[in-house]
Amino acid sequence: MPLDQSIVITYTNILKEELVPAMGCTEPIAIAYAAAILRHALGHRPEKLDVALSGNIIKNVKSVIVPATGGMHGISAAVAAGIISGRPDKKLEVLGCLTPDDHAAIADYMENTPMQLTELDTPHPFEVILTGYHHESVASVHLVRRHTNIAAVTRNGEDLTAVYTHKGAVGGALMPPCDTATEDDDCAHAAARELLTVKNIVAFADEVDLSELKPLLKRQMDMNMAIAEEGVQNEWGAAIGRLLYGAYVNEDNGNRLDPISLRNKARAYAAAGSDARMSGCEMPVCILSGSGNQGITASVPVVIYGRAMGLDEDTILRGLLVSSLITIHQKTGIGCLSAYCGAISAGCGCGAGICYLQGGRYYEIAHTLVNAIAILSGTICDGAKPSCAAKIAMAVEAGIMGYEMMKSGHQFYGGDGIVTKGVENTIRNVGRLARDGMSGTDREIIRIMLGE
Repeated sequence: MPLDQSIVITYTNILKEELVPAMGCTEPIAIAYAAAILRHALGHRPEKLDVALSGNIIKNVKSVIVPATGGMHGISAAVAAGIISGRPDKKLEVLGCLTPDDHAAIADYMENTPMQLTELDTPHPFEVILTGYHHESVASVHLVRRHTNIAAVTRNGEDLTAVYTHKGAVGGALMPPCDTATEDDDCAHAAARELLTVKNIVAFADEVDLSELKPLLKRQMDMNMAIAEEGVQNEWGAAIGRLLYGAYVNEDNGNRLDPISLRNKARAYAAAGSDARMSGCEMPVCILSGSGNQGITASVPVVIYGRAMGLDEDTILRGLLVSSLITIHQKTGIGCLSAYCGAISAGCGCGAGICYLQGGRYYEIAHTLVNAIAILSGTICDGAKPSCAAKIAMAVEAGIMGYEMMKSGHQFYGGDGIVTKGVENTIRNVGRLARDGMSGTDREIIRIMLGE
């Protein structure tokens, strides 16, 4: 039976929303984006700032290097880089216009501009409020729920939100349309994702005409493979990917891989992409569920397997559809930011994508996914930093192990821990665990990281 067109339209729109480029870890880049809007709205570089952030934003920005800053890290660097950039039209590539000549200006701005940091008491894991002052003028920018969702922009009490959420001249360039999600919009956003099921995702990957999605999927493949290659070739962060590649991958001159080397190459390349990204590499990444690390984890292993198998590009892209949508499906119940490491969801997704490339369909993918979920669920997120690469390597291992278990006729059964009969029920359990069960864990992680 042909797939319902409402499913095709919904899934296509979800992918268009999710598969977008970003340079650097998305939480500091969101702060930089808000800072660029603030500078433009104020008309000057602020002389002082109030920086109010949700705890999860603080957690994810505290330790990560901000790209295009010459190695600076943390919240103040993200704010300063966005102010110096002043290009809100670039959205999550707001720092792409910076050059090495700007490093001194960023450092000088950080050193000489007072910034008051406050943790917001908010129900939203993602929330950023920046307020800037210049002489007698004051402007503010409010992002909430998602990385480019502008809730409000004001200057001296005047509401400027419409200027920044519709096409208009900003910094000499056309401002691209931005998110302007209200509570009702969020309900619609959630309702669209409620249509995601493993069965329909597999059918969508089989049946959809790729012509509309191909540019997005090729960008995902090309961007994320490029930064993975960079991480393997050069020293970034803790160099987890280089370590794995050098220790466990044997490629002959024909680029042929034995099964163990193939498995380890998938782990190594995914980790290497994160090594580079977490340590300030200025190459863009195609994100997924608001995360570059999840985007890398869900895509790079699938491409590695597809190319090693000699599959044509369209088949590999269909595998990416499975991996990406199953990752989003898991993250729907978990939420944007939480104590649950999102790379685990993406690792499970890549296992499903690899299963698809190997000829698996709903039955095989469902068992692969349940097996993978049972292995590492509950791994904590303690912010963006170099150790994310090691977690990604383990997440990819779990995804592939879930597939290998299924292929050999082994599985985890309903009643084994959080595993429940039926893949959709197990996915719901993970959402419940991450959203409800780990909320206290999340608060404690933040307190530990802030030294409280």
